[in-house]
Amino acid sequence: MNEKKFDAKGSVYEKGRPAYPEKMFEYLLDEKVITPNAVVADVGSGTGIFTAQIAPLVSQVFAIEPNADMRAKAELCFGEFSNITSVNGSAESTTLNHNSVDLITVAQAFHWFDRGLFKRECKRLLSDTGKVFLVWNDRNATAPIIQDNFEINKKYCPNFKGSSNGIDFSANSFNDFFEGEITFVEFENSLVYDKETFISRNLSSSYAPKAGDKYYDEYVKAIIEVFDKHSINGVVSYPYITRCYIGRV
Repeated sequence: MNEKKFDAKGSVYEKGRPAYPEKMFEYLLDEKVITPNAVVADVGSGTGIFTAQIAPLVSQVFAIEPNADMRAKAELCFGEFSNITSVNGSAESTTLNHNSVDLITVAQAFHWFDRGLFKRECKRLLSDTGKVFLVWNDRNATAPIIQDNFEINKKYCPNFKGSSNGIDFSANSFNDFFEGEITFVEFENSLVYDKETFISRNLSSSYAPKAGDKYYDEYVKAIIEVFDKHSINGVVSYPYITRCYIGRV
């Protein structure tokens, strides 16, 4: 896991990235993927968006995050939760004890991991009945605002490969990680952004230029033009599809 990709992006990530839909958590509870007694390792927890949502539903959460800036932002909000422990660790080396968790969650981060090493770490951490839950808020590429947004990214961001680093979201693409049956579910998760949060959402991406970088000013200007084109009454609708994968390793 390359934690340097998100250096100096903690503030814009916290401000611009979407939360996860309540219907998803209702599903996880109904299917007993999460239970009130569960111990969870949230790996690649970032600024703690997903961590803070799952914490009230389980017994304990270890928030594993290697990037110091992201972890510091998360810890500011973790104070209100007595059952979250912030951990300086990576997907490939979490520092947690053997067989110590019931569920491993990964929100918006699996595409940065070394799959083989992370799978080995999951096997080490999980209880005998434990599962792994992978989730992404994937931008709906059929929406005109997303298409315009992607064209700007292609123009100004040399490392842009598509949503979530160009990962293949088909269930078969996870066969090398999960063993046996993979449960796949998805949920609509449209957000509304004002101009400031729309800019933050774009700047939070790993490929987006940082202040002082080449094309930073041009990129922000182009992003504002996309916002102005699609905005109604000072906001834009930004459609996501929350994609979830559940299985054993």
